Amino acid sequence: MLLLPLHPLVSLPLLLLLLLVTSITTNTISYPDFQFLNVKEAITETKTRSFKTSQYQEPFKNQNDTQTNGQWKLKLVHRDKISFNNSNLLHARIHRDMKRVASLIRRLSGTASYTVEDFGAEVVSGMDQGVSCSSAVCDRVDNSGCHAGRCRYEVMYGDGSYTKGTLALETLTFGRTVVRNVAIGCGHRNRGMFVGAAGLLGLGGGSMSLVGQLGGQTGGAFSYCLVSRGSEVSGSLEFGRGAMPVGAAWIPLIRNPRAPSFYYIGLSGLGVGGMKVPISEEVFQLNEVGNGGVVMDTGTAVTRLPTVAYVAFRNAFIAQTGNLPRASGISIFDTCYNLFGFVSVRVPTVSFYFSGGPILTLPANNFLIPVDDVGTYCFAFAASPSGLSIIGNIQQEGIQISFDGANGFVGFGPNVC
Repeated sequence: MLLLPLHPLVSLPLLLLLLLVTSITTNTISYPDFQFLNVKEAITETKTRSFKTSQYQEPFKNQNDTQTNGQWKLKLVHRDKISFNNSNLLHARIHRDMKRVASLIRRLSGTASYTVEDFGAEVVSGMDQGVSCSSAVCDRVDNSGCHAGRCRYEVMYGDGSYTKGTLALETLTFGRTVVRNVAIGCGHRNRGMFVGAAGLLGLGGGSMSLVGQLGGQTGGAFSYCLVSRGSEVSGSLEFGRGAMPVGAAWIPLIRNPRAPSFYYIGLSGLGVGGMKVPISEEVFQLNEVGNGGVVMDTGTAVTRLPTVAYVAFRNAFIAQTGNLPRASGISIFDTCYNLFGFVSVRVPTVSFYFSGGPILTLPANNFLIPVDDVGTYCFAFAASPSGLSIIGNIQQEGIQISFDGANGFVGFGPNVC
């Protein structure tokens, strides 16, 4: 369910199947607002599935058509799909998530102790043909080095993962479109989350990300749709101004000079059951020295909120789910339910209130997620040990999200996936 009230600067058509526009003058809406979670269907999706490689090798049928307008569309497949065994996926996801969040907090709070800066979101890694240390592109890489006349890079992460190698210029091909002289990192020594991957695609706001390097060819614009966990279909990633949807709710991006590659947005509050939770808006603000704020990050799974905001938000949710049987907490999740035997349950809506007016109401499976295959569900939010808020990929699932870097906006909807 997507609730996207009109942005003052955006014309949004009324799509009855996708959007619900709330008016304060009507008497037909009662509070709190509820929706239904399909328990049986979600549990079924947690069962082990065989990975079919051929399923993810089929090109988009309309790929060549969109390329003629400078718009490139790629398939997105979750890394956990490339696995025959789902039994330990939850623990692996949470472990990665905790390490990722710890790394982000250190990076964005200015307390990182890495010997080299974490610019993983800005460097594309993959193929190999080194460039000289004296090249202009080598100068653009923070903390680059030199070995045997070749430009070296080294990226380290908070979870112990790293990739080390040479900077290179390569030719990328999107269907029939060829893009030359794209700077990438060719990893010769890799550890952790890099092992087994053909490469990493940097989509951050920095000049060395793929988006930054494509620049004029895509107008600094890209759009993605992340499908739900366990889905048999793939998501999508599109580049180019043609990927910018008509009818999205647009929110200004906020620039943090201390972390220019990250996408910050303005969040004014949180809602449960159609009612705004009493949380000071200052909790979500980026301060003058670059601390705090709200970051959108696809590398983080579970949305993190400052403790004071999380506690108020969680308690409001618990107050409206008193009819559901509780279960013990699991790992970072402290609010869980035993839904064994239920086909579907009625749950309150959960919403993000963005600065400027737009409200994004999440689908039920974006905030109550199965953590096993016997009916244990948990509230998919967690407290942040710092003032930083992170909107993770679970909360982004099923919603088209578009970044217009040239004009400084991020859009939500109107399409679902």
